[in-house]
Amino acid sequence: MDSYAATRARLEEYFDRTAAQTWARLTSDAPVSRIRQTVREGRDRMRGLLLSRLPEDLRGARVLDAGCGAGPMSFELAARGAEVVAVDISPSLLEVARKRMPPELEGRIAFHAGDMLDEGFGRFDHVVAMDSLIHYTAPDIAAALGRLASRCRGGIAFTIAPATPFLSTMHVAGKLFPRSDRSPAIIPHSMARIQRALDAVPGAAGRAIVDAGRVSSGFYISQAMELRP
Repeated sequence: MDSYAATRARLEEYFDRTAAQTWARLTSDAPVSRIRQTVREGRDRMRGLLLSRLPEDLRGARVLDAGCGAGPMSFELAARGAEVVAVDISPSLLEVARKRMPPELEGRIAFHAGDMLDEGFGRFDHVVAMDSLIHYTAPDIAAALGRLASRCRGGIAFTIAPATPFLSTMHVAGKLFPRSDRSPAIIPHSMARIQRALDAVPGAAGRAIVDAGRVSSGFYISQAMELRP
């Protein structure tokens, strides 16, 4: 997965060194520009959509929050009773997450800086990957899902950038932000393209993706999917 590793390195540089403060502010309650407010609202809606794919009662379940960022998904999962393994490539954003963690969730979330695909994190009952695969090619997404599926008993709820005319034309998430802190390019995909790539991955044999809904909020456009057992 050489292309995966190269993309991951670019993302680490962006999220941890270039725009950590931007994303910390975006995921807070602090005032932001109108454009960024649409992104914030869209991300909030998408988080709720992905959470709807999981049981309300997660007591006894071990859940991977793959690409946890500043932690809002992890907090929701832990509030449902899950043991959360929260992984992100940005130590800076993980520090924000630790500071924001509600005291009552202490001990339920383990934050780790690193690769969300690291097998050292063990096995899971569920995996959530919100907007953490949107910068990768279809083969890389499929390979990542295959690796996660081999260690996940339940479903994997994730997002892609849908192949809408707007996203296909823009083809760069950083258009949402000033040039100084633009993110690496996103890659729009159709569900059919992801499924075809997935069919070629041994670790995902017997699994199929299902449409879990789409969120469009101004400049935020994201497609939720679930890889079922």
